[in-house]
Amino acid sequence: MRKLRVAVLMGGLSSERAVSLSTGMMILESLNREKYDAMPIDAALFSGSGQRRLAVSSVEVAAITEAERKLAAIGPLRPVSDMTSSDGRVHVAFIALHGRYGEDGTVQGMLELLGIPYTGSGVLASALAMDKIVSKRLLRQVGVPMPESVDIVRRSEMRSRDIPAEVRDLGYPVMVKPNRQGSTIGMTKVKLEGELQAAIEEAFKYDSQILIEKFVAGTEITVGLLGNSNPQALPIVEIVPSKGFYDYEAKYTPGATEEIVPARISERAASRAGYLAVSVHDILGCRGMSRVDMIVRPDDEVVVLEINTIPGMTQTSLLPTAAKAAGIEFPELLDRLIELALEEE
Repeated sequence: MRKLRVAVLMGGLSSERAVSLSTGMMILESLNREKYDAMPIDAALFSGSGQRRLAVSSVEVAAITEAERKLAAIGPLRPVSDMTSSDGRVHVAFIALHGRYGEDGTVQGMLELLGIPYTGSGVLASALAMDKIVSKRLLRQVGVPMPESVDIVRRSEMRSRDIPAEVRDLGYPVMVKPNRQGSTIGMTKVKLEGELQAAIEEAFKYDSQILIEKFVAGTEITVGLLGNSNPQALPIVEIVPSKGFYDYEAKYTPGATEEIVPARISERAASRAGYLAVSVHDILGCRGMSRVDMIVRPDDEVVVLEINTIPGMTQTSLLPTAAKAAGIEFPELLDRLIELALEEE
């Protein structure tokens, strides 16, 4: 039987490069070699020259170096152009990119132009989900419960608006976030007004748009979804970081966060969370997979925080954890995502 040639797109130019390299490496190691001929592609390499234009945060430099060292043992990362070379054209691209230029519709548009099927959501759904401000406005308009926020779509608004007063009306504590950024990079929990300006400046390091969101207390959960038009909701995962805040370190350090499956929430809240997750996936037009992060408040109401269209696939990632709880081991999960990418609409 002919093997499918799979390009695993990883790395890239975003501040989440290290996470993406780890995800890509785990996928490469886990793809069934009897079914697939896997090709590691670095989305930051645009020619055989190996020239790169990276925009990563200082916190990631050591992690990137370590991930690249481990990947070197598997084989050299290849440029994007190799996907369409006469001896290497791929049948499907497995997108293991995170953040800008990978999760925001950019690379999806490139693959559409190249005529290469790919895992995950399309151009519009990817762009919408990556933009927290736009997706929140859209979802709230159709009744999805989400935290209230103060949105800053251009830095000049800092001069024309009284942001501290708007945040006082919102009420502390708040979460200050870059608008189009993942892995909690650039995000700060602010409890006092005196901490607000520093948090805003930190968020502006990673995006020209930020949002200041009302903090919602409760049980943090996530619902993974698999499927195209009829997505399957996976068992709900409860997230309990040891330090009380699910930040970058808690996400990617083994043992820093307890993941409890099934989540310790009521049947009513679990049913509501599953319904909301599927609704958000469908409203934004997602495909293949997604992961919807939520808070279950003490009164049992469920609040949606955001949707991720390319959830992580590292050893500490939540979608593989949820899939395993549903009886889907990691290699089978990869098979399913590739099948969904090739599925006719």
